[in-house]
Parts: sequence; structure tokens; C-alpha cells
Amino acid sequence: MTTYKLGGAADWFVEVEDEEHLVEVLAAVTNREEVLVLGRGSNLLIADAGYRGLVIRLSGEFLKIVVEPDGILSAGGAAPLPRVARAGADAGRCGLEFYAGIPGTVGGALKMNAGGHGSDTATRLLSARILDRRTGDRRDRTADMFEFAYRHSNIGPDDIIVSARFSTEPCERTTAEKRIREITRWRKEHQPGGTFNAGSVFKNPPDAAAGRLIDEAGLKGYRRGGVAVSEMHANFLIADEHASAQNVWDLVWAVRRRVGESTGVWLTPEIRFAGEFECTGDELTGLEPTR
Repeated sequence: MTTYKLGGAADWFVEVEDEEHLVEVLAAVTNREEVLVLGRGSNLLIADAGYRGLVIRLSGEFLKIVVEPDGILSAGGAAPLPRVARAGADAGRCGLEFYAGIPGTVGGALKMNAGGHGSDTATRLLSARILDRRTGDRRDRTADMFEFAYRHSNIGPDDIIVSARFSTEPCERTTAEKRIREITRWRKEHQPGGTFNAGSVFKNPPDAAAGRLIDEAGLKGYRRGGVAVSEMHANFLIADEHASAQNVWDLVWAVRRRVGESTGVWLTPEIRFAGEFECTGDELTGLEPTR
């Protein structure tokens, strides 16, 4: 259920179809239990030993996408971002084409302020419906309440994105479709498709690109077990059939240490980790970023 296809099983798993079902499931969970809401698994690594808690996968109404007559696009928290982009284009609305190149969900996009190709979630979000998993409270929040920054929002670990509303502009359908094709083509030409990876592993530091820093440190092809730094794009870590989740963990922190020691820039992982991993010591170096 993740793009790495690695990691162990969860203690419990449930697929929920609508908001009321989600409330019922959460009401049965004690505050001592860990809960992980799983989207498309494109920015997530599960430990080999699995996840000691409940994994919730949103489906049903959480996948719905509707373009309103006024051009506002409403989407469930589990709606895949490429589908959001295409739904806008099909309706003759522009502004969300950049989502075509991001293999995540609406919920993940809000959590990380996902973006690319000149735009981001903060630019287009109008509001979102949030459910607090511990209290069961449901509330609508406008975009200015999320404190968006680069790959950051103030969405907490107990917040579950139920749905979101985005602004669009009218345009010719062919214009939006052309932009989507351009983004898709760019992704195929510059990123390693057809492989087991989780997208960009590190956030770009100010005034720099993580992939370029990793490349300049001579780390393309650098390996831990069955996982290696991509030769095409150094901010991607590619797993082979012999890889383990621990291999990915080890390589993430080894790359970060090597880049930090050679450039003075300590990269911040963008990938999320769930479960228990064995520490190697690389995780402890350069805890405070220098820029």
C-alpha cells in the first residue's frame, strides 16, 4: 500500500467509506493507540516490523471530486492529485494542473503544502474540513488558518482532512490539457519512473536544490543494501527487489550526513516514517540545520 512496497503489517487496518463511518471508527480507538491515515503511500516508509497501531484508509466519498458551477473544485481528502488536475481540465478550469505531477492525495497536499511547476496548495486552497481524531470535532478552516510555508502547514498529527475546496479560473479545456501533458512529460524526462521510490526524499533548502547538493557530494549511485541514490535525479532513492525498509532509512540518514559534512547544509527529510527503525548514528549528526 506504499509506493516503496516495503515494510511490515499493521496491528489493525480499516477502510472507511464516509465521514460518519470515520467518526464511528475513531470513537472505538483509545487515546493510547497510534493511528495512521494512509493516502496513496507515495511519501511514506513503513518499518520492516510493521506499525503498532491502526491504519485507516479513506475511500468512498473521500475520493469524490466535483467542480461547482462557480468554478470551485471540491475534493475528498483521499482524492488523488492527478485526478484533481484532470477534473479541473475536463471542466474547462485552470489553476490545478500542477497537481498532475504529484502522486499524492488532497490530504497529503494540505499537510505538506504540495506544489511544483510554479504553484502550490497554499495558492489555490480556499478552505478545508478537518476532523480531530481525539475529540471527534469537525470544523471548516480557511486557507489563511493553515500557516502554510514551503512544504509545511500547521496540520497536526490528530487532524484528518475530510475534504477541501480550491479556486480555479475559466480557460479552454485544451489549454489545461496541454499544460498537464507538459508537466507529465517533464516528470518522465527528469524523474525515475517505473521504479520503487517515494518521490523527493529531502526538502529543498533555501536558495538550493536538494538533488543538486546530493549530486555535487558525489552520491549518485550511493547505496545501502537494496536501495541506491538515483542516477537520474539524486533526490530520489530507488529500491530493488532485495531492499528492506531499514535500507531506505539507513540511506536517507547517510546521505544527509554526507551532504552536511561536505557542504554545511543539513537537509530535512520530506519522506514520512512510520514504525520503529534501527538507528545507525547518522541520524544524530547535524540536528540543527545551518541554513
